[in-house]
Amino acid sequence: MRFIFKTSYAQDIDLARHGGHRFWYSLLGVVLLAAPWLLDEYWLAQLNFVLIYSVVGLGLMLLAGFTGQFSIGHAAFLGTGAYTQGVLVNLGLPFPLAMVAAALLSAAVGVVVAMPALRVKGIYLGIATLAFGFIVEEVFARWESVTGGNAGLHVKSPKLFGLDFGGGEAFYFVCLITAVLCTLGVLNLLRAPTGRAFVAIRDSEISAQSMGIPLARYKTLAFALSAALAGLGGALYAHKISFLSPDQFSILQSIDLLLLVVIGGLGSVHGVFLGAIFLISMPQLIALGKDWLPAAIGQAPGLQGLVYGLVLIAFVLFEPMGLYGRWLKVRTWLQLFPFYRRGMFKRQKSFTKSDRLK
Repeated sequence: MRFIFKTSYAQDIDLARHGGHRFWYSLLGVVLLAAPWLLDEYWLAQLNFVLIYSVVGLGLMLLAGFTGQFSIGHAAFLGTGAYTQGVLVNLGLPFPLAMVAAALLSAAVGVVVAMPALRVKGIYLGIATLAFGFIVEEVFARWESVTGGNAGLHVKSPKLFGLDFGGGEAFYFVCLITAVLCTLGVLNLLRAPTGRAFVAIRDSEISAQSMGIPLARYKTLAFALSAALAGLGGALYAHKISFLSPDQFSILQSIDLLLLVVIGGLGSVHGVFLGAIFLISMPQLIALGKDWLPAAIGQAPGLQGLVYGLVLIAFVLFEPMGLYGRWLKVRTWLQLFPFYRRGMFKRQKSFTKSDRLK
């Protein structure tokens, strides 16, 4: 097992904890840069979706995993960013500026949602965000002059200085650069006082308030940043599918995003990417498994929802820390074998007595 003896402040704040991290992340970077020449068009498109959902998942993880504010209507922010991108690009605005506008407008909508949501938490916050998601979906359907309504909205290919970035390789690098920058931004935010305040609010609001952390300000900021990242992912999503309709941002999309962060591992940036891989690969695995199932089961219309539900129940019951939590256990087992103890990862109660009695 690796022990790190830190001798400087620069070493303490370094994103890579040791040389092994630098090696593996560098190798991953090389593989991602070479992906357009290693994968065919179909799998490159799936990798694009993984990167897009990872950007959105970073926002929801920042809100739910690090601030403790659950949202069941996060597809509304995704749709806000997607429609903003589509409308502005169709009007001739360069797609990078449209992406910035999509993130800013989604952040503004997040602030609007956060204001009434500050008075509720837990399941009531989930209901409030769910209601907001229904409202936004209805706005997308009724505001036909802007969104096209149920007839949909075609999104032009992203162009900049006469160059078309809508092709497979060019658009992949746009998604990759966006995902890398968002990941670095979230990692640095979590090391800053703002990120530490988010974690303090998640662990105990009463303790955080007693230390002088203004709950309303930081909860609103968490909603704004989370919505901005979802809007940025929505901008990429709009160009990827090239056609937007209100039913793409329904409650089912919000549930998929919630599955992403729960199955990936709450409170983990690595879990976002593992959850995105799960979310994109699971339909492919279900489609492959249909051939091995009886026709009555394989052709059932609700098979995918059933599998998702069973997987979520299994993770909640047997692996609450998600895929990344399971990887940590496997890694620790390999490092400590044969001295690994089964109770090493036993969950500890993080709330205080005052929270429990409230």
